[in-house]
Amino acid sequence: MSTTRATTSDRSAVRTLLRLWPYVRPVRLRLFTAAFVAIVASCVGLVIPLVLKWMVDGPVTDREPAGVWLGALYLLLLGIAEAGLFGVRRWLVARPLSRVEAEMRADLYRHLQRLPVAFHDRWASGQLLSRGTTDLMLLRQFLAFPLTFLLVNGVTILVGVVIMLLQDRTLGLVVLGPGIPVVVMCAVFERRYALVARRAQDQVGDLTTVVEESVLGIRIIKGFGRHHSQARAFRELSRTLRGTELAKARLLAAIWAVIVTLPEVALGAALVVGAVQVADDALSAGTLVAFLSTALALRWPVESIGFLLAMSQEAATATERYFEVMDEVPEVEHVSASVPAGSGFRNPAVRGASPKLSTSLEQGGPPSPTREGTSQAVKALGEARLPAAVHGRPDGLRFDNVSFRYPDAPPDSPPILTGIDLHIRPGETMALVGATGSGKTTLTALIPRLHEVTSGRITLDGVDITAMSREELRAKVAVAFEEPTLFSTTVAANVLMGAPDTAGEKELERALAVAQADFVHALPQGTRTQVGEQGLSLSGGQRQRLALARAVVGTPRFLVLDDPLSALDVHTEAAVEAALRRVLDGTTALVVAHRPSTVLLADRVALLSGGRVAAVGTHHELLRTNAEYAHLMSGDPAHSQGSEEAP
Repeated sequence: MSTTRATTSDRSAVRTLLRLWPYVRPVRLRLFTAAFVAIVASCVGLVIPLVLKWMVDGPVTDREPAGVWLGALYLLLLGIAEAGLFGVRRWLVARPLSRVEAEMRADLYRHLQRLPVAFHDRWASGQLLSRGTTDLMLLRQFLAFPLTFLLVNGVTILVGVVIMLLQDRTLGLVVLGPGIPVVVMCAVFERRYALVARRAQDQVGDLTTVVEESVLGIRIIKGFGRHHSQARAFRELSRTLRGTELAKARLLAAIWAVIVTLPEVALGAALVVGAVQVADDALSAGTLVAFLSTALALRWPVESIGFLLAMSQEAATATERYFEVMDEVPEVEHVSASVPAGSGFRNPAVRGASPKLSTSLEQGGPPSPTREGTSQAVKALGEARLPAAVHGRPDGLRFDNVSFRYPDAPPDSPPILTGIDLHIRPGETMALVGATGSGKTTLTALIPRLHEVTSGRITLDGVDITAMSREELRAKVAVAFEEPTLFSTTVAANVLMGAPDTAGEKELERALAVAQADFVHALPQGTRTQVGEQGLSLSGGQRQRLALARAVVGTPRFLVLDDPLSALDVHTEAAVEAALRRVLDGTTALVVAHRPSTVLLADRVALLSGGRVAAVGTHHELLRTNAEYAHLMSGDPAHSQGSEEAP
């Protein structure tokens, strides 16, 4: 699925490319120097026709061999100087432009990490991958070659035209005749090529997505014998991309035909007119040779306009696609008015204040009426809303009238969660039970702020989670999801990802023991064994145990587990539960559960039905008093059908 914004025909390529300036600015001196060197090299090339004029009208006409050899030496030196200067230009741009590309790629990756989960749910991974690879490569190539030579060739053409007009005005006007139709054709070409270039780059992103999904899902494809249908789908996308690339080639061929043909016709006309003038003694042979040599020297700058414009349009499209991602709003830190004075969080009011007020608070400037009044208002409102437990006593995890609807859901659609009121006491473990689609996973994702609540609030020990930075919040809350995700690194690195940087072998071994993940010691290199992509070299139960170890390795104060034992066999599950009970003792935990054995880990159970908390109590109380809960625990699907909600 392509996640793109269509390019409009009135888009300004120049305005789009100017957005690259912040990245180019640090290396601007070398780029400007390289452009200057290239201009000098091109102008050196234009001196060659003048030397030829001197040779023809002087030593050749006067039959002076010494003068001819001297002229040949001048031509050789000019050729060496031109080649050397172009070599210096390439040396000047290579290192700084690789730095620009690396910085843009690093900024893109860093920005992707800060974007909300809703963004990644909406965008195809192949589209993001193509922006970080193919598009940035196009931008580096543009900065290295077309950007410089659009300027260099423009100056070269201008200087060359002046030289030709000074040599003979009549011949100069003959050669300049095709200029207007060429300019018109270039304008038409630029507008049409922009649309086709954008379409091609979007299709490359779609193709990348298909390849990535096919590689990651190769077991499913082979297991169901779907390789033929996948190959057919890939072939169709490839054929579509080929058609778009051929459309680009046709446009480029058309503009190139015009750019090459019209100047060649004009050059032929100038040759005829010049020959007649030489025959009539109205023009010297040397002047005609110099004029034609200058015109031939301008062939490359003129003929290169077509593909330079094409590369510029592709670069403008790549810039547009790059900044489509960079313009997405990252997860912002905003403060709830429920932050108490002296709660220990650094300048919480700054995040919700105006820029002017924020600066004053951060700098600790003299109190002003605005600053002082706002601070007192936030403090008073916060203290009025907070329970007494905030002041020195733990309060656990609270959901206060929480509702949630996905940001891109239709406005008239029902919320996923409605009016959630739930209190998990300090050190208590609560199981969250509900039918498929009742909102359990969504509810757990709200605690570490993977999604933001639509209304209501969630507090940890009385402090609204929006009053904390995400880094601070996620240091307090550890999560383990039902679908465990492992990275292409060592077992140890995967587990210690959930711990502070100071954690070491002791914490690693303790977490592995809790998760009953002793199997890692039987791997070829133990905990230093590299886990394959997505951890697919391990079984589902092994991946789940490593994800559980990652959640408990940092001894978090709050623990959120989304059905963490679903892939384990009965015996392993019992061993993990026994170890997990010791970890949960003293930890405030919310555990999504589908099986009675997991529910028994909890002190109390909350039943979620249709996005609402339908009942709270112990496992045995709910079995006796709640028919829906009894059906869920017994595996009877009768009640589940009526409890499901639309995702």
